[in-house]
Amino acid sequence: MKDPRRRLIAVCYVLAAIVVLYWVAWFAHRSLVAAESNASYVNFEQAFPLADGFIVVFLLLSARALRQRSPSAVLYMLLGAGAGFYLGAMDVLYDIEHGIWAHGSSGLIELGINIVTFAAATWLSRWVWTHRRELDGVRGEGGRAGQ
Repeated sequence: MKDPRRRLIAVCYVLAAIVVLYWVAWFAHRSLVAAESNASYVNFEQAFPLADGFIVVFLLLSARALRQRSPSAVLYMLLGAGAGFYLGAMDVLYDIEHGIWAHGSSGLIELGINIVTFAAATWLSRWVWTHRRELDGVRGEGGRAGQ
């Protein structure tokens, strides 16, 4: 069986890049990703970079731990997925309360961001939890591999 770590490392890097590219677009050319231009929306969105930064850090730590075959990969990936669920829930609640998704193409972009956030967090947490023993290095009843 192929080692799933290479695929997971790539997924971590791609997800981290998507988050970084979103914020580059937000600060460089906001109209590409902003669903609104009013002050309350901008202030709300401006509260996310630090928390999204934590997701990026967890994803990069996950990739490094996977490369090193460290059991901490499971922890970092679950932390990143959990942060994705939390931030996604905050974003969706704001979007529903303010009718953001109904704002034409920019609202659809926001809806897409919400869907991708929850889909990535769901896939990552489910996959990691299902394969945690492989990723943790546990083999059979004998404990950790290599120890």
